[in-house]
Amino acid sequence: MEMRKKAEHLKNELMKEVDGHLNEFVNNLMEESTVLESMSVAPSFYPGNVEKDGHKLRGPRALLEHGKLFVSRRSLLDELFEVNHIRTIYHMFIALLILFILSTLVVDCIDEGRLVLEFDLLVYVFGKFPIVISTWLCMFLSTFIIPYGLFSVWAQGYRASSHRTIRSIFFGLLFIMFQMLGLGLMPTYFVLHHDLAPASRFIIILEQVRLIMKAHSFVRENVPRIFAFTKEKSSIVPVPQVTQYLYFLFAPTLIYRDSYPRNPSIRWGYVATKFAQVLGCLFYVYYIFVRICIPLFRNISQEPFSLRVLVLSIFNSILPGALVMLLAFFAFLHCWLNAFAEMLRFADRMFYKDWWNSTSFANYYRTWNVVVHDWLYYYAYRDFLWFFGRRFKAAAMLCVFTVSAVVHEYALAISFGFFYPVLFILFMCCGMLFNFILHDRRNGPIWNVIMWTSLFLGQGVLLCLYSQEWYAQRHCPINNPAFVDFLKPRSWTCLQLED
Repeated sequence: MEMRKKAEHLKNELMKEVDGHLNEFVNNLMEESTVLESMSVAPSFYPGNVEKDGHKLRGPRALLEHGKLFVSRRSLLDELFEVNHIRTIYHMFIALLILFILSTLVVDCIDEGRLVLEFDLLVYVFGKFPIVISTWLCMFLSTFIIPYGLFSVWAQGYRASSHRTIRSIFFGLLFIMFQMLGLGLMPTYFVLHHDLAPASRFIIILEQVRLIMKAHSFVRENVPRIFAFTKEKSSIVPVPQVTQYLYFLFAPTLIYRDSYPRNPSIRWGYVATKFAQVLGCLFYVYYIFVRICIPLFRNISQEPFSLRVLVLSIFNSILPGALVMLLAFFAFLHCWLNAFAEMLRFADRMFYKDWWNSTSFANYYRTWNVVVHDWLYYYAYRDFLWFFGRRFKAAAMLCVFTVSAVVHEYALAISFGFFYPVLFILFMCCGMLFNFILHDRRNGPIWNVIMWTSLFLGQGVLLCLYSQEWYAQRHCPINNPAFVDFLKPRSWTCLQLED
């Protein structure tokens, strides 16, 4: 028995060491292959030599260097779920969902004497869905036609134009007007004019932001190619095909390329599984709100406000807030994006990295949502440094944080129908502070514990304060509100009225 125990222990240690060496070997091999691929593709795709100075690249062609490289790879959770120990955690979440459903059914049977399967909350938050579909179609068709049309007309006549700068400014202003008015103002107006429900609003706002980012990426990646084309003898204008742009609009990436790595076939069973998991996560969130959040905040809204009530409600919100965060990650960044990637045979599935192992918030921000991070890194951070110089890295990082915080707060403000900048303050104050305190040099396990504790506490604060404001908006209406009343949290107003 002793020999057997020693053999088992030796086997486990050996497997760990082999697995570590194998992972390191594969990662190094993938890095070397991507570097070799970039060296072989770059000269033919972007011909010519780029002049460099001692500090940074200048000129339109410099913007093309060292862009994101797409390679064929699976999502990390798909690989981890092949391990029985990891898949058991997934089974535990399914068991918890079953218990939520049983709890709701039992309570309904006791209180109502019958099963209540009406799902009123889901019906309410996704209300007026036909308007959502029609608004999305308008946004998508305008993004498909106008940016491509403007770029194509500008590119076809750029070389022959005698006033290239004026031509570029004119078409650039038209594109900016479309981004601000067509994609920026009009969807927001439709959302507010039709008084859509929160989830319906959230869908339109997310699609609005996604299409704006995609249109910017398409123009940003192709304009330098036209600048480079004017210095060459080629007569073929490098305007992407319509089908390439259309594929990009659906592809689960915000970085434009003429082509991406593709899988040979579509696994429709995999697609159905991912959409079923999205639906399961939706019902999971529904039961979390029905069984935990709504009873909690409905009772709190009827009590006098006090510091004790606030603190207790924040800590009571940590568990549902953490569950909603994990479900949102799994449903969107893993299931939804993988489902569309599979239908499009899009082979690069690195939509996220192992953010759960992060020991610093700097690493967490880079790995939580790789799709958005890539866009911010290449088009906000890198372009800021290219324009102002590498001495302004702190200013570039502040710019990225500000853009991200404003967009997040804008999405929540429009979706909920009130301005309550809790997320913006947490993002700009706590997020920036943790980014410098919990930096990449923090490697111990304790820092991973600190990161998770901060995340869970932050989710509790967000869920608590936004829920309180939601109920205050409905239970404490203001007659003939002034503009200042829209900016002032209603929960503060209710407190003043009670005093």
